[in-house]
Amino acid sequence: MIRVGLIGCGFMGGMHAACYQALAELGVKVTAVADVRPEYAKKLAEQCGAQAYSLGMTLIEEADVDVIDICLPTQLHTAHAIAAMRKGRAVFLEKPACVRDEELDQLLAAERETGAKVQVGQVIRFWSEYRWLKQVCAAGTYGRFLCGEFHRLSSLPQWSSEGWLLRPEYSGGVAVDMHVHDVDFVRYLLGDPERVQAQASRDANGLIQQIYAIYGYGNDVGVSIEAGWDYPADYPFNAGFHVKFERAAVINDASGLTVYLLEGKPFHPDLGEEFQAENDIGGNVSSLGGYYNELKFFIEGVRGDHPLDVATLEEAVRSVRLVKKEIEAAGGLIAR
Repeated sequence: MIRVGLIGCGFMGGMHAACYQALAELGVKVTAVADVRPEYAKKLAEQCGAQAYSLGMTLIEEADVDVIDICLPTQLHTAHAIAAMRKGRAVFLEKPACVRDEELDQLLAAERETGAKVQVGQVIRFWSEYRWLKQVCAAGTYGRFLCGEFHRLSSLPQWSSEGWLLRPEYSGGVAVDMHVHDVDFVRYLLGDPERVQAQASRDANGLIQQIYAIYGYGNDVGVSIEAGWDYPADYPFNAGFHVKFERAAVINDASGLTVYLLEGKPFHPDLGEEFQAENDIGGNVSSLGGYYNELKFFIEGVRGDHPLDVATLEEAVRSVRLVKKEIEAAGGLIAR
């Protein structure tokens, strides 16, 4: 059995716990959980039949587990991930890997030194619509990629514990926390851009609340990426893409994934069903979907079924660095 120690029992920790329960047939079980909020740790421990700890570092040091899954606020990622690697555990680290440049270097150094198996929660690489896009792009199914637009928009994330998401020194703001999803996927799809332009919309304090980036690839391929999280409270979460190939346009929006052919009728690709499970977690998802897919891939990798080569720490670090390049191009995280 693969025993998981889950650190952070809020929304994302609860989502991960539900995924592990759904993956029980792989021989995986959450056996230890930790949260500084006793009521959160107690509730998830009871749901999973796990031992509860008040501190993540105590769990890393004392719990008899094979895997450490870190669903903590971003400013706590580095210390816990390095401690887990040095303890000889496989590590699943939620995105973004971290915010500060020196911590990005420290994470990579610890991975090299320990040889730990590490995967980062860049979940868009595992979401069905995006996986389909990656496959047809790599295969050249509709010819050459010509241009694309990716976006991710929401109301202000007021729900985070003690408001940590709204503190840029902790989360990196909308660019590092939210925009990194699409930045990472575009890198996965097309590689690192040759040119980067960026513009930001800011609040009264000068903090970026919406960011727009344009990536240039060669002389004639461009991608725009937009993220914002300061929309009104009733604004529904909205994420998707528009991509044009030589022989088709592909749209992913609220109506699903649609392919408009240069010759032929539009159709909806068969993506199979997203994994559904009962849970009371809430949030902006209606199924376990990509979270199930990424954790299934991770556990299979820990078992040795395949290399953990899709959402590596190195890739996650490169994506954060690219976002920070955009922030610099837009005039800094907080305008002075």
